[in-house]
Amino acid sequence: MNLLEILKDAMKPYLDGEKSPLNAGEVMNLWMYLTASEQTMRGEQISFNIVQDPELRDNIKNIINNVHGPIIKELTEFLRAEGITLPETTPEKPIGDFRDIPEGAKLNDEEVTNLVQFNLVLGINYACRGLTEAVRPDVAAMFAKFQIMKVTASVPLKDLAMKRGWLKQPPYFQTEPFIQKV
Repeated sequence: MNLLEILKDAMKPYLDGEKSPLNAGEVMNLWMYLTASEQTMRGEQISFNIVQDPELRDNIKNIINNVHGPIIKELTEFLRAEGITLPETTPEKPIGDFRDIPEGAKLNDEEVTNLVQFNLVLGINYACRGLTEAVRPDVAAMFAKFQIMKVTASVPLKDLAMKRGWLKQPPYFQTEPFIQKV
């Protein structure tokens, strides 16, 4: 079962007709999602250059190339086609090996992992918001696709964090036995 194909088939009848103009809420959600995706990718580009763990490096590369890169490209093209001014962005970070930066001046692999996971969770939540607030079906479909992309990328990262002992989780919940006072 391919979830993207199911979503596409569900939305197809609504996508063939004439589209109404974007409303202010849709523009704001799309614009903010683009801005957040670009800034998140800058952090991932920096993280890629400093992490030590080869599996973590591969995960970050995957997220850059297969999640945020395509999201940014699609949003940019969509907003341009709709006549929406794009947000200003910062330049992409060069690929390099900056792992020799002293420990106190950079995030370690565990910190990078948790930051990337946190950003994916935020992206999933904001995609849900964009999906539920969208009036146009094509906008809703776009946010649903972004949500699925981020969920798909978060699973291997979570597995790596668990394997390395980096996953931040609360303690197990245990109740104390109830003692009735007389």
